[in-house]
Amino acid sequence: MKLLTALALVGSAAAFAPAKSSGSSSALQERIDPLDPSIGVTAPLGLYDPLGWLDESKDPASGFATFHANFERRRAVERKHGRVAMAAVVGMLFHNAGIEFPGYLSKEMGIRFSDIPDGMNGLFSVPLAGITQIFFFAGVCELAIWPASNYSGNYGTGYGRPFVPNFLEGDELKYKLDMEINQGRAAMMGIMGALVGEAVTGQTLAEQVASGNLIGYGPP
Repeated sequence: MKLLTALALVGSAAAFAPAKSSGSSSALQERIDPLDPSIGVTAPLGLYDPLGWLDESKDPASGFATFHANFERRRAVERKHGRVAMAAVVGMLFHNAGIEFPGYLSKEMGIRFSDIPDGMNGLFSVPLAGITQIFFFAGVCELAIWPASNYSGNYGTGYGRPFVPNFLEGDELKYKLDMEINQGRAAMMGIMGALVGEAVTGQTLAEQVASGNLIGYGPP
Protein backbone atom coordinates (compact mmCIF):
# COMPACT_ATOMS: atom_id res chain seq x y z
CA MET A 1 0.00 0.00 0.00
CA LYS A 2 1.10 3.54 -0.61
CA LEU A 3 1.49 4.32 3.08
CA LEU A 4 4.01 1.52 3.45
CA THR A 5 6.05 2.91 0.57
CA ALA A 6 6.16 6.28 2.30
CA LEU A 7 7.19 4.68 5.61
CA ALA A 8 9.99 2.79 3.91
CA LEU A 9 11.31 6.01 2.40
CA VAL A 10 11.06 8.24 5.46
CA GLY A 11 14.78 8.01 6.14
CA SER A 12 15.54 9.77 2.87
CA ALA A 13 13.27 12.75 3.44
CA ALA A 14 15.05 16.11 3.49
CA ALA A 15 13.63 19.61 3.35
CA PHE A 16 15.60 22.34 5.10
CA ALA A 17 18.76 21.82 7.13
CA PRO A 18 19.45 24.10 10.11
CA ALA A 19 22.70 25.95 10.54
CA LYS A 20 25.21 24.15 12.73
CA SER A 21 25.12 25.35 16.30
CA SER A 22 28.22 26.42 18.16
CA GLY A 23 29.39 25.14 21.51
CA SER A 24 31.71 22.50 22.83
CA SER A 25 30.84 18.84 22.43
CA SER A 26 31.55 18.14 26.09
CA ALA A 27 29.02 20.76 27.20
CA LEU A 28 26.39 19.44 24.81
CA GLN A 29 26.94 15.87 25.97
CA GLU A 30 26.06 16.97 29.48
CA ARG A 31 22.84 18.80 28.68
CA ILE A 32 21.51 17.51 25.35
CA ASP A 33 18.03 16.02 25.50
CA PRO A 34 15.46 15.49 22.72
CA LEU A 35 13.00 17.43 24.90
CA ASP A 36 15.33 20.40 25.45
CA PRO A 37 13.39 23.55 24.42
CA SER A 38 16.51 24.74 22.57
CA ILE A 39 16.12 21.93 20.02
CA GLY A 40 14.83 23.42 16.78
CA VAL A 41 15.84 26.96 17.77
CA THR A 42 17.81 27.96 14.65
CA ALA A 43 18.12 30.89 12.28
CA PRO A 44 16.23 32.71 10.88
CA LEU A 45 13.29 32.38 13.30
CA GLY A 46 15.26 31.55 16.43
CA LEU A 47 12.90 30.82 19.33
CA TYR A 48 9.42 30.89 17.79
CA ASP A 49 6.91 30.93 20.62
CA PRO A 50 4.10 33.35 19.64
CA LEU A 51 1.77 32.12 22.41
CA GLY A 52 4.42 32.40 25.09
CA TRP A 53 4.08 28.81 26.28
CA LEU A 54 7.76 28.66 27.22
CA ASP A 55 7.33 31.55 29.66
CA GLU A 56 6.77 30.03 33.11
CA SER A 57 4.80 33.08 34.23
CA LYS A 58 2.20 32.39 31.52
CA ASP A 59 1.60 28.82 32.63
CA PRO A 60 -2.16 28.58 33.40
CA ALA A 61 -1.41 26.13 36.22
CA SER A 62 1.26 28.46 37.67
CA GLY A 63 3.49 25.47 38.22
CA PHE A 64 6.61 24.61 36.30
CA ALA A 65 6.10 20.86 36.68
CA THR A 66 2.70 20.98 35.01
CA PHE A 67 3.96 23.41 32.37
CA HIS A 68 6.98 21.28 31.56
CA ALA A 69 4.88 18.15 31.19
CA ASN A 70 2.66 20.04 28.77
CA PHE A 71 5.67 21.21 26.77
CA GLU A 72 7.05 17.67 26.60
CA ARG A 73 3.79 16.40 25.19
CA ARG A 74 3.56 19.22 22.65
CA ARG A 75 7.13 18.61 21.53
CA ALA A 76 6.46 14.86 21.21
CA VAL A 77 3.33 15.57 19.13
CA GLU A 78 5.24 18.04 16.94
CA ARG A 79 8.03 15.53 16.35
CA LYS A 80 5.66 12.68 15.53
CA HIS A 81 3.54 14.81 13.18
CA GLY A 82 6.74 15.97 11.52
CA ARG A 83 7.91 12.42 10.96
CA VAL A 84 4.57 11.39 9.48
CA ALA A 85 4.54 14.49 7.27
CA MET A 86 8.05 13.75 5.98
CA ALA A 87 6.91 10.23 5.05
CA ALA A 88 3.82 11.69 3.38
CA VAL A 89 5.82 14.21 1.32
CA VAL A 90 8.26 11.57 0.08
CA GLY A 91 5.40 9.19 -0.73
CA MET A 92 3.53 11.95 -2.56
CA LEU A 93 6.57 12.82 -4.69
CA PHE A 94 7.25 9.19 -5.58
CA HIS A 95 3.64 8.44 -6.53
CA ASN A 96 3.29 11.67 -8.51
CA ALA A 97 6.41 10.53 -10.40
CA GLY A 98 4.56 7.35 -11.37
CA ILE A 99 6.57 5.01 -9.12
CA GLU A 100 4.24 2.27 -7.87
CA PHE A 101 4.43 -1.20 -6.34
CA PRO A 102 4.13 -3.95 -8.98
CA GLY A 103 1.37 -6.52 -8.73
CA TYR A 104 -2.01 -6.50 -7.02
CA LEU A 105 -3.30 -4.63 -4.02
CA SER A 106 -6.27 -7.02 -4.02
CA LYS A 107 -6.11 -9.90 -6.47
CA GLU A 108 -9.58 -11.03 -5.47
CA MET A 109 -11.02 -7.65 -6.49
CA GLY A 110 -8.66 -7.26 -9.44
CA ILE A 111 -7.14 -4.02 -8.08
CA ARG A 112 -3.50 -3.36 -8.90
CA PHE A 113 -1.35 -0.90 -6.97
CA SER A 114 -1.09 1.12 -10.17
CA ASP A 115 -4.91 1.40 -10.25
CA ILE A 116 -4.94 3.52 -7.10
CA PRO A 117 -4.99 7.20 -8.14
CA ASP A 118 -2.57 9.71 -6.72
CA GLY A 119 -3.66 12.35 -4.26
CA MET A 120 -6.61 12.32 -1.88
CA ASN A 121 -8.74 10.19 -4.19
CA GLY A 122 -6.38 7.30 -3.57
CA LEU A 123 -7.67 6.97 -0.02
CA PHE A 124 -11.21 6.29 -1.28
CA SER A 125 -10.00 3.72 -3.81
CA VAL A 126 -8.35 1.37 -1.31
CA PRO A 127 -10.63 -1.51 -0.23
CA LEU A 128 -11.96 -1.46 3.33
CA ALA A 129 -9.70 -4.39 4.26
CA GLY A 130 -6.68 -2.36 3.18
CA ILE A 131 -7.73 0.68 5.21
CA THR A 132 -8.27 -1.59 8.21
CA GLN A 133 -4.75 -3.01 7.85
CA ILE A 134 -3.29 0.50 7.75
CA PHE A 135 -5.09 1.51 10.95
CA PHE A 136 -4.12 -1.76 12.64
CA PHE A 137 -0.47 -1.30 11.69
CA ALA A 138 -0.48 2.31 12.94
CA GLY A 139 -2.11 1.20 16.19
CA VAL A 140 0.52 -1.49 16.82
CA CYS A 141 3.28 1.07 16.20
CA GLU A 142 1.62 3.61 18.49
CA LEU A 143 0.98 1.19 21.36
CA ALA A 144 3.82 -1.32 21.19
CA ILE A 145 6.68 -0.67 18.77
CA TRP A 146 7.06 3.12 19.09
CA PRO A 147 4.82 3.92 22.08
CA ALA A 148 3.24 7.35 22.23
CA SER A 149 4.04 7.48 25.95
CA ASN A 150 7.75 7.79 25.07
CA TYR A 151 7.94 11.56 24.68
CA SER A 152 11.66 11.53 23.86
CA GLY A 153 11.08 10.13 20.37
CA ASN A 154 14.17 7.97 20.84
CA TYR A 155 13.27 4.35 20.11
CA GLY A 156 16.81 2.99 20.18
CA THR A 157 17.34 3.04 16.43
CA GLY A 158 19.80 5.93 16.30
CA TYR A 159 19.71 8.99 14.05
CA GLY A 160 20.65 9.97 10.54
CA ARG A 161 20.81 6.70 8.61
CA PRO A 162 17.76 4.72 7.47
CA PHE A 163 17.72 1.12 8.73
CA VAL A 164 21.26 1.41 10.16
CA PRO A 165 21.70 2.20 13.88
CA ASN A 166 23.78 5.36 14.17
CA PHE A 167 24.17 6.68 17.71
CA LEU A 168 25.40 10.26 17.90
CA GLU A 169 26.41 12.65 20.65
CA GLY A 170 27.54 16.22 21.17
CA ASP A 171 27.41 18.76 18.34
CA GLU A 172 26.42 16.16 15.76
CA LEU A 173 23.45 14.93 17.79
CA LYS A 174 22.27 18.51 18.38
CA TYR A 175 22.56 19.19 14.66
CA LYS A 176 20.52 16.10 13.76
CA LEU A 177 17.81 16.86 16.33
CA ASP A 178 17.55 20.44 15.02
CA MET A 179 17.38 19.11 11.47
CA GLU A 180 14.63 16.62 12.27
CA ILE A 181 12.42 19.22 13.96
CA ASN A 182 12.91 21.78 11.18
CA GLN A 183 12.45 19.28 8.36
CA GLY A 184 9.31 18.03 10.07
CA ARG A 185 7.94 21.57 10.29
CA ALA A 186 8.68 22.18 6.60
CA ALA A 187 7.08 18.83 5.67
CA MET A 188 3.92 19.61 7.66
CA MET A 189 3.53 22.87 5.74
CA GLY A 190 4.42 21.13 2.48
CA ILE A 191 1.91 18.29 2.70
CA MET A 192 -0.83 20.63 3.94
CA GLY A 193 -0.11 22.96 1.02
CA ALA A 194 -0.33 20.04 -1.39
CA LEU A 195 -3.67 18.92 0.08
CA VAL A 196 -5.11 22.44 -0.06
CA GLY A 197 -3.84 22.88 -3.62
CA GLU A 198 -5.47 19.63 -4.69
CA ALA A 199 -8.74 20.56 -2.99
CA VAL A 200 -8.79 23.97 -4.73
CA THR A 201 -7.73 22.84 -8.21
CA GLY A 202 -8.98 19.26 -8.32
CA GLN A 203 -5.53 18.29 -9.59
CA THR A 204 -2.66 16.39 -8.00
CA LEU A 205 0.68 18.14 -7.56
CA ALA A 206 2.05 16.58 -10.76
CA GLU A 207 -1.02 17.67 -12.72
CA GLN A 208 -0.75 21.20 -11.35
CA VAL A 209 2.92 21.43 -12.37
CA ALA A 210 2.22 19.98 -15.81
CA SER A 211 -0.63 22.40 -16.49
CA GLY A 212 0.95 25.43 -14.80
CA ASN A 213 -2.09 25.64 -12.56
CA LEU A 214 -0.37 25.82 -9.17
CA ILE A 215 -2.82 26.51 -6.33
CA GLY A 216 -5.50 27.58 -8.80
CA TYR A 217 -3.69 30.67 -10.10
CA GLY A 218 -3.48 29.35 -13.64
CA PRO A 219 -0.58 29.50 -16.08
CA PRO A 220 1.78 32.49 -15.69
